Amino acid sequence: MEKAFEELQLKDDFMFSIIMRNPKFCKPFLERVLGIKISRIEYPKSQDTIDLSADAKSVRLDIYVEDDDNSVYNIEMQTTGNGNLAKRTRYYQGMIDLGILEKGENYRNLKRSFIIFVCTFDLFGEGRHIYTFENRCIQNPAIRLGDDAVKIILNTKGIMDDITPEMKKVLDFIDGKEASDDYTKALEKEIESVRNNEKWRLDYMTLQMKYQEKYEQGVQQGIERGIERGIQQGIEQGKIQAAVKMLKKNQLSIDDIASYTGLTVEQVEALEGDLQSI
Repeated sequence: MEKAFEELQLKDDFMFSIIMRNPKFCKPFLERVLGIKISRIEYPKSQDTIDLSADAKSVRLDIYVEDDDNSVYNIEMQTTGNGNLAKRTRYYQGMIDLGILEKGENYRNLKRSFIIFVCTFDLFGEGRHIYTFENRCIQNPAIRLGDDAVKIILNTKGIMDDITPEMKKVLDFIDGKEASDDYTKALEKEIESVRNNEKWRLDYMTLQMKYQEKYEQGVQQGIERGIERGIQQGIEQGKIQAAVKMLKKNQLSIDDIASYTGLTVEQVEALEGDLQSI
C-alpha cells in the first residue's frame, strides 16, 4: 500500500526527488558524500529522462545535475534490495554517457560522472556506510583505467567508522532518526513545507494513479494472456484426446486422423507409438 502524502519521508523516492531539486540541499549533500567543495550545480532538466529511441528502454533519473568542473552527478534513492542495482548502475552509466556525447563527438568530451545510490539497506553486507567503485586492473589494482566513471553505494544501516560525522548525520536522518545538525534540520523543515504544498500533493496523487493504472493494465494483460494460453492448451488437449480415441478404434488411417483433428501426421504417429508401448 502506498504511503499517504503526509507520511512521506526523505527516503521516499518522491520526496527525495523534490528536495534534491533544490541546489540549497543537493549541493551540500554531494559535498558531504564526496568530501569536496562544489562551487555551483545546475539542473539540465528538472526531472531528467534519457530516451534514445522509441524502442529503447528509457532511464528515469531521480536527480541529474552538473557542476562547473565538468562533472555530472546522478543521485538515486533505493529502499528495496530486489532491483538488480549493480546492473542498473551499469545501464545508467551507459545511457548518461550517450546522452552527453553528440553524434560524432570526440570521446574526450565525456564528463566525469558519479552515480550515487542511497540505500536503506546494506547491499554488500559489510557494515560500511559507503562503497565506492571505479574501474581498475585486476592484475594490478594500483592501475586505474582512468575512465572518470565512479559509482557510489551509500548504506544508511552502516556500522563502521568510515565516513565523516556530517555525512553520518545525513544517513541517520534518511534512515528515520532525528535531525541533529543545521543541515538535517533544514531538510526536516523543507520536508514539512513540501507536505503542505498542494501542488506537490496533487502531483503525488497523479503519479500514484498512473502507477495504479499501469499495474491494473499489467494484471489485465496477464489475465488475458493466461486465458488465451489456457484456451489454446485446452484445444490442443482436445485434439489429442480425439486422436487417441480414433487410434484405439483402429478404423481410420493416420492421415485421416490427422486431417480430422488438425494434428500433424508426426504428432498422430507419436501418439500411436505411445499407445503401443502401454
